[in-house]
Amino acid sequence: MALFGRRKKTDDQRDDAASQTGTPDPEAPETDVDVADAPGLAPREGEDPAGGGDVASAAPATEEPVPHVNISVSTYGAPRTAPAAQPVAADSAASAPATAAGAPAAAPRTPGPAEAPAPSQTVPGLPDNGLVIQALRALPDKPESLDLIHVARQLLQGQLFLRIKGDARQLLSEGAQLPLAVATVGDKQYVLAFSGGAALQASVASDGDQQTSAVAQPAATVLRHVVSGTYAGIIIDPSSAPARAVIPRELIERMLDQADPNALVKHLLAGPRTPATGAEIVAAMPGARLWVAVNETPDGKVGVAEARANGERLLQVFTHPLEVAAIGRGDKAAPITADRLGAALAADAALAGILVDAAGPWIRLGREDLGPILP
Repeated sequence: MALFGRRKKTDDQRDDAASQTGTPDPEAPETDVDVADAPGLAPREGEDPAGGGDVASAAPATEEPVPHVNISVSTYGAPRTAPAAQPVAADSAASAPATAAGAPAAAPRTPGPAEAPAPSQTVPGLPDNGLVIQALRALPDKPESLDLIHVARQLLQGQLFLRIKGDARQLLSEGAQLPLAVATVGDKQYVLAFSGGAALQASVASDGDQQTSAVAQPAATVLRHVVSGTYAGIIIDPSSAPARAVIPRELIERMLDQADPNALVKHLLAGPRTPATGAEIVAAMPGARLWVAVNETPDGKVGVAEARANGERLLQVFTHPLEVAAIGRGDKAAPITADRLGAALAADAALAGILVDAAGPWIRLGREDLGPILP
């Protein structure tokens, strides 16, 4: 059971933060910090502490609107069965299909960084989710679906912070439910979540409510809470424009439906790299949900995408269909098991290995690393 309790759909949905509550799980990893007492979280000098409105209220009309693109559940395509076809190069014509309207697809993005940002705490005691922060900072002024997919895919790792009305530590000790901060926009409610201390600081400075605290939860737990209720989605770092975003419920549902329950490979890629990281990822593969990118070749056959660099061929492997979509080639995601992956490598001696999550953080694993999954 997660930090949250399931809220009945018939419950009264008030506009204040206390309208959404949860029951804590004593075994869930938590970090609770008094937001008002945390360094740097007081309202900025010259700001009216009472002028920001309630934590759960919608942003004033004078504020810059939160970036929000309605990403349909078909954005990254329905999964299809992995073919037994010969792999094709990722930069081939087969990997740059035309759109439904006949126009060329968007140009594939360059590979992301190999490693996640170094662990940081903008505010002592509040670990930042560096990958989410990095994705938010990369948002253009007018984000498109692919931009928000890059934010969404990083929500499958790490933790997020939630603002709580009152002292979370005291409420937890009393066994009380936690009143979460939400935003009400029209007749829709959105869960407010934060990537780290700087985003919390901006939120407190914006609304002036110092009688709040912060609780950390795994990002996937927060997403599951969103879809367990009647929320319309989640707003990440609402007071940190332009580095903020809205992820709609429809995308979250699809994300969770296709996510690896353990997400161990994703977490290893997002964590600090050690000499053992490669071996740990290979060891996790047999129990993981893995995907390859597939598309039609010019002759109408189905091919599996490869990466080619320095004269070597690498089969591209992904931890989630969103990782396939993030490449921007218009490929479809097809599930593959570690056994089938090993068999594909054994059947083609020219394949030098695999490249996992090319959009980053990524890792190259050669045949010498993949021995445990080779037949």
